[in-house]
Amino acid sequence: MEDIRILAIESSCDETAAAVVRNGREVLSNVISSQIRLHTLYGGVVPEIASRKHIEKIDPVIRMALEEAGTSLEELSAVAVTCGPGLVGALLVGVAEAKAIAYARKLPLIGVHHIEGHIAANYIEHPELEPPFLCEVISGGHTHLVIVQKDGELEILGRTRDDAAGEAFDKVARAIGLGYPGGPKIEKAAQKGDPEAIRFPRTHIREAGRDSHNYARGSQKTGPYDFSFSGLKSAVLNYLNTCRMAGTDWKQEDVAASFQAAVIEDLVETAMRAARRYDIHKFAIAGGVASNGTLRRAMQKACEENGLTFYYPSPIFCTDNAAMIGVAAFEAYRQKRFSGWDLNAVPNLPLGEKILCQKIQR
Repeated sequence: MEDIRILAIESSCDETAAAVVRNGREVLSNVISSQIRLHTLYGGVVPEIASRKHIEKIDPVIRMALEEAGTSLEELSAVAVTCGPGLVGALLVGVAEAKAIAYARKLPLIGVHHIEGHIAANYIEHPELEPPFLCEVISGGHTHLVIVQKDGELEILGRTRDDAAGEAFDKVARAIGLGYPGGPKIEKAAQKGDPEAIRFPRTHIREAGRDSHNYARGSQKTGPYDFSFSGLKSAVLNYLNTCRMAGTDWKQEDVAASFQAAVIEDLVETAMRAARRYDIHKFAIAGGVASNGTLRRAMQKACEENGLTFYYPSPIFCTDNAAMIGVAAFEAYRQKRFSGWDLNAVPNLPLGEKILCQKIQR
């Protein structure tokens, strides 16, 4: 079998990452330079600062990834890079770097959708996982429920209509004085709180007449597997304001635990309902919020009760990393679906939209 080594680059937000992946499953290296400490000073990611830091770090990170993999540029089969969605300035750094390396070494260039990368992270530690399966992608900017088909196509069943789950975590964490990043801090605070102390609302969205094919292509109609966390976020803010106006004390840990319980209940219930409706017996989670231990345990329990096999990546592969991009690129490499030199950063690239590519015989 030919030894396929793909250099993958990820720079969609505030992590500069590079990895070398062999034959689509074996991660030879996975180097991540995080900017969390820097952006914590500002309470969130500052796009201009993120872009400048990517420029500073990308060359050393790639060199380190190649060294750790024991791989030279001459041994590479292709270069893969996240081209969207994400922060446009941050994406451009990675895309420009990938194009330069691919052009100089006469290697195929493969543009990868960031969310498809998150989904593919499940293959790293679960090589036995094969489509079709149901996957819930839960991150700071996205909350999607999709069916991964045998041909690799994604059927989108639901998406967030406003705030993503991770975005809601960040905003609520800021409101209760935990700061950034919100997800890990709320999870830690919630361990000392009572998840039943405050009954925050759960959101249930009614279907508004759409079919999954049109929905996947960007229809704005809502469906029964959509998510909405803006109302929950507002309910938390209203609770805090009411307590302040009434001079009533509130516990940070109880608010964190009750908010987290509401988010998890929505994520679990929606996923299990879809699994039953579509008679799917394999379920996976992906994205930064998927590293939440309380969520994992709730999903594991729900899957056992519903007869589903549960898959999830380790926390290092849940947050932004380049290994997942290399894994996602492997199928494109096998099909010779390579991007042209006009590959560009697309900050709002819809999930399911084909990335501009050309089928080239090499």
